[in-house]
Amino acid sequence: MGRPRGRVMPQALRFLGRRLPVLGALAGWSLLESGHTFLSGYAVARALDDGFLSGHTAVGLLWLGVAGLAVLVGGPAGRGVFRGLAGLVEPFRDGLVRAVVHRSLTAAVADPAHAAGSAAVSRLTHQTEMARDSFAGLVLVARSFVFTAIGALAGLASLAPQLLLLVVPPLLAGLLLFAAALRPMATRQREYLAADETLSARLGAVAEGLRDVVACGAQEPTAAWVHAAVEAEARAARSLARWSAVRALSLGVAGQLPVLLLLLAAPRLLRQGVTAGALLGALTYLTQSLLPALHTLLSALGTAGTRLLVVLDRLMGPTGPETADAGRAGPAHGRAAAEAERPSTPPSAGRPYSPAATAPPVPRDGPRVELRSVTFAYGPGAKPVLRDLDLTVEPGEHLVVVGPSGIGKSTLTGLMAGLLTPGAGEVRVHGRPVRGLPAHDGPAVDPALLRVLIPQQAYVFTGTLRDNLTYLCPDLAPDTALATAATAVGLDALADRLGGFGARIDPAALSLGERQLIALGRAHLSPAPLVLLDEATCHLDPAAEARAEQAFLTRPGTVITVAHRISSALRADRVLVLDGSRATCGTHDELIARSAVYRDLVGRWRTQHV
Repeated sequence: MGRPRGRVMPQALRFLGRRLPVLGALAGWSLLESGHTFLSGYAVARALDDGFLSGHTAVGLLWLGVAGLAVLVGGPAGRGVFRGLAGLVEPFRDGLVRAVVHRSLTAAVADPAHAAGSAAVSRLTHQTEMARDSFAGLVLVARSFVFTAIGALAGLASLAPQLLLLVVPPLLAGLLLFAAALRPMATRQREYLAADETLSARLGAVAEGLRDVVACGAQEPTAAWVHAAVEAEARAARSLARWSAVRALSLGVAGQLPVLLLLLAAPRLLRQGVTAGALLGALTYLTQSLLPALHTLLSALGTAGTRLLVVLDRLMGPTGPETADAGRAGPAHGRAAAEAERPSTPPSAGRPYSPAATAPPVPRDGPRVELRSVTFAYGPGAKPVLRDLDLTVEPGEHLVVVGPSGIGKSTLTGLMAGLLTPGAGEVRVHGRPVRGLPAHDGPAVDPALLRVLIPQQAYVFTGTLRDNLTYLCPDLAPDTALATAATAVGLDALADRLGGFGARIDPAALSLGERQLIALGRAHLSPAPLVLLDEATCHLDPAAEARAEQAFLTRPGTVITVAHRISSALRADRVLVLDGSRATCGTHDELIARSAVYRDLVGRWRTQHV
């Protein structure tokens, strides 16, 4: 809390100092309200002592009428308070808006690449309105408590000064206890908000890359990564709840303990000459005025007060590159966003890179992929996308899949990767069910070590380039291996421009093609002997696409590519054509002679690229 307190409090005092006339008007109307508080208990005491207990019913009714008249006078006072409140709240909101605009424009001029964007919009709208409402509520309840306390304490002193000894000490003790807990409560509030934002950022990152997570068999470490954020938020919530309980304790000491002391001391006070009316009036002050005002004050300070400090800290804080990046990266803020999006260090980090030690138990030339009478439909009543498909891809073979848009090419790669389960038939890789179930001849193979799928929308996270490239490596890869993979797929120029493998990258600052190059480098560096490229080069130019595909052709393993250009089919060992009714597989020359759909695709591509 030191940082916001040091920045916000001086500005708050200057703001109030420039509006002394408004504060004076508020104080005047509030004094009128305190008069109502004073009369509420004093009139009850006089009605009892001078009226009903003395046998003067008319006098008692007259004093009760005075108390009722005080309630009527409080109405115009309330209207005056709200008119004066506008003179504080609206300039407060306008000043926040000016400050946010100034800081956002300053940051944009200093570094256009890190303009605040949506974060500035959130500050100008949601956060400034939140601060305005919180400030207005705090002014109302603080003013009400102060002048209610003045009226109640003045009334107690007028009835019997010794009553103050029963009320003032516990009242001050409760307020001091709450004041001592206010800063820790605000700190816990900030920690809870940061933990909540971190969890939101991690959930957003996982949702965006869910297909990659499942395809690479990274469900367990990803679940642990998210679970750590869930536990952190739960701890922050429990800590905040414990400190919030101090508010209830403070209310008990300051508001309810005086009532108990008054009841316990009543016999002794009566013996000292304090009248029954004075005791009833004191009880009226405590239960009808002081206790409700105190409850409202502590509730507001514990919620709106801490929220206002947190929001003001963000609005008045720096709007530099760190803040701007957080606004683009997602719901997280500042350093919390960076920590949320940074992948955890692999448990095996620090061990020497050894591809032979991490390669799955399959031949170096790759696994055999088999589809046996596979049928798949998106839903029980939907038309099958694939029907009774039989296909065998030999170890080390390069198969290209082509066909009209929406015909089932991505569905096929999803089935091979284990993302989808066929409605009928079976998909096997190296003789084992693709979803990693144990085969009759041995244990299950870790999917992350067996196959890698790169979809059209490449997944790149905030972190270093090395983090992104080694994401699928069980062991830490040296820079020599990184450089070899980067050169092979054509990533070397981008790596140099970014500042090397240790450079931190921002996914939003990368083009779609640059993201695809990073994902291709990740797949090339992984130990998986089966590579599935689902239009993974569609945002690259033909030369870059050819270089990337050649890198996987010379890399040991089996490669299955969903083609974006027909030139990919010319480089393949075989081509699989999907046309919606049947699948035809063969070489380019064979398909030109046998498949009308393939001839049509080749003709259209050549027409579009002449």
